[in-house]
Amino acid sequence: MSAPLSTSASTGLLVSPERHRLRPAEAAAALGRTIVFAPHPDDESLGCGGLLALLVQAGVGAHVVIMTDGSLSHPNSITHSRARLSAIREDETVDAIAALGMPSTTVHFLRYRDCGLPAPGSAAFTEATARLRALVAEIRPETVLVPWRRDAHCAPTGTWHLLRAAVAALHDKILWLEYPVWAWPQAAGGVAPRDDEASAWRLDISTVLARKQRAITQHRSQLGRLIHDDPGGFVLAPEMLTYFEQPWELFIEPHDV
Repeated sequence: MSAPLSTSASTGLLVSPERHRLRPAEAAAALGRTIVFAPHPDDESLGCGGLLALLVQAGVGAHVVIMTDGSLSHPNSITHSRARLSAIREDETVDAIAALGMPSTTVHFLRYRDCGLPAPGSAAFTEATARLRALVAEIRPETVLVPWRRDAHCAPTGTWHLLRAAVAALHDKILWLEYPVWAWPQAAGGVAPRDDEASAWRLDISTVLARKQRAITQHRSQLGRLIHDDPGGFVLAPEMLTYFEQPWELFIEPHDV
């Protein structure tokens, strides 16, 4: 994952990530009650699986909110309709969070259509924002984690906009963190966070890395192990998975929050 630092005035925070401060596993507990918002089923395991396992280990309340049904990963499959794939991906997520030590009651499925999150300015966006605001107010987290705002896909960016609007309307002080998934392969590109807009730190997850890997393997439909009649369907490629085999996870603290 290491790469030479950029010579530009502003450096991508995902370039040479080992340069960022490594916080010990015990730092997870300091985040307090936490909600991880995942655009798709599997983003929670990829981006925050280690953190979630550490929160469970520390006895700190943690919840996962899955925004979309993930049903577009294999659009041409005959054997797996969108409805069937959506149901499978929910089951996979329940299995994944169980591997992290979390009960099924801590995962919430909002079931928006894949790439169908409401756009800012629409009536549906206002309705979705109110729905999220009510959920956050009910759980009362001290920390929320949302996908990095330019994470190179419709669902992460849509999730970010919805949560930004929802949390901004709350009076409670909540720590806002962002996590990368699809920005990793483009670490030196324009979608990645820069040091002039955010800071980054790493969390040591070495003691729970095996749990995170077990959680990722539960997402069988995304690993090419389940659906075989859509050659163009999505598969988490081995080179992509290497970004999530590190003994740490990286989190971003934007300057504008």
